[in-house]
Amino acid sequence: MTARTSRARHRAARRPVAGLAQNPNVGRNAAVVAAGAGLLVSTFGGAMAAQAAPVANDAAKLSTVDLSALTQQARTALAAAPVVAVAADADLSVEQAVISVTPAPEPEPEPVRATTTSRSSTSSGTTSGSSTIGAAVPASANGSTIISIAARYVGVPYVSGGTTPSGFDCSGFTSYVYAQAGISLPRTSSAQAAGGTRISRANAQPGDLIYQPGHIGIYAGGNTMIDAPRPGKTIQFRSIWMSAPQFIRY
Repeated sequence: MTARTSRARHRAARRPVAGLAQNPNVGRNAAVVAAGAGLLVSTFGGAMAAQAAPVANDAAKLSTVDLSALTQQARTALAAAPVVAVAADADLSVEQAVISVTPAPEPEPEPVRATTTSRSSTSSGTTSGSSTIGAAVPASANGSTIISIAARYVGVPYVSGGTTPSGFDCSGFTSYVYAQAGISLPRTSSAQAAGGTRISRANAQPGDLIYQPGHIGIYAGGNTMIDAPRPGKTIQFRSIWMSAPQFIRY
């Protein structure tokens, strides 16, 4: 009888993925997932199998990032970034600020024109083209030398910096009128207001200066004044439009 001996066949042991078994950092920096006959290596993690939860959290953070465009330093910083979570039922409070709005100043009212009369060059007024220069003195200012002089220039256009009958600004007009009466005034409206004596409205008389910061004219009695208003306007008698006028006497 012949005895036959059969040897059992054994599968050859598989070699580990190169560098995985020998590298002590693999346990901390890689999570190995078996998939069929192959191996999937993920560098998302920073924990061993026993520390799988942090790996999953880090992977969630990195899942929305195009890792191919990041440097290794950026990947490391992103993996270490804290995750902020807000409860769905959290109460949110928003601070409210009180806003104060200052309305724009009211525009100046249109001048109240006094009745003008056509005058020849030999009378107190002069004619310039089709515009008549000069006006009758309002009844409220009868007897005032300053107002009678000022009325000669009704219709003269406002000119910034103007100090002559070819064109006046507000303080150029008042200083010119007062000069015709022999009274010298400073050049600017603020200096004219500071140089005279301030009086109450009840004591004001036609011919006194009427002032508010930035503008000056001549009081014509009652609720009337005469002044050089602003560019595009001419010297006219009109109602007092100032909200808090100051009256100045020289």
